[in-house]
Amino acid sequence: MKRAKFVSFLIAITMALGSGSIASRAKQAPGKTTVESVLGMMDKSAADFKSLSADIEHVKYTAVVKDTSTETGQIYVRKDEKLRIDFQNPDKRTILRNGDNLYIYTPKINRVEEYNIGKNRAMADQYLALGLGKKGENIRKNYKVALLGEEELDGHKTALLELIPNNEEFRKDINKIQMWIDEASWLPVQQKFFEGSSGDYFLSRYKKIMKNLKIGDSRFKPDWPKGTKVEKPRG
Repeated sequence: MKRAKFVSFLIAITMALGSGSIASRAKQAPGKTTVESVLGMMDKSAADFKSLSADIEHVKYTAVVKDTSTETGQIYVRKDEKLRIDFQNPDKRTILRNGDNLYIYTPKINRVEEYNIGKNRAMADQYLALGLGKKGENIRKNYKVALLGEEELDGHKTALLELIPNNEEFRKDINKIQMWIDEASWLPVQQKFFEGSSGDYFLSRYKKIMKNLKIGDSRFKPDWPKGTKVEKPRG
């Protein structure tokens, strides 16, 4: 798989998993908000996470042509390394992860692409460190973390974190990440990934979040319509 394409898929996974990584409504003790206090609350509230579903808005901005494209749909996440993103508008597209297996299904062209994350584990770990069930120590290990302040977003008081990848090679793909953490639920309500020095970015926003509802195995099965063309791009 080409590096740029693989990175874009990892970002999609990270955004979905990141939204599920902090699940309970833990309360922070009164006092000044700091990087350590935010990561600490994320650690505590990750403990009871089982599953999550939400509406997602995914925005891609391309600086050179000043173009913004937006996809909307739903995400479903489970603690056992399973997730599904079903984009509905403007075109249908499904991103499915089951363990190390990744599928990109595009109904419009009747095609599904299959990948194996395990073959790119070093790169995957860099991004998945932000994801499901990962503790603050995983973020600290892979990123330099700063608190940029607190902002109001969609009626939520949020702590805005900025993450700079420690690995110089990874910074060529994604030079920084911003995460808006809801201070009531301690989960991200928005994430923004900046691509190198191009000025391009991905942004995902989460709404109507439902935590710890039962999501059956069938939701995560790679079960495509008969006649779907299956491709396995070589890594």
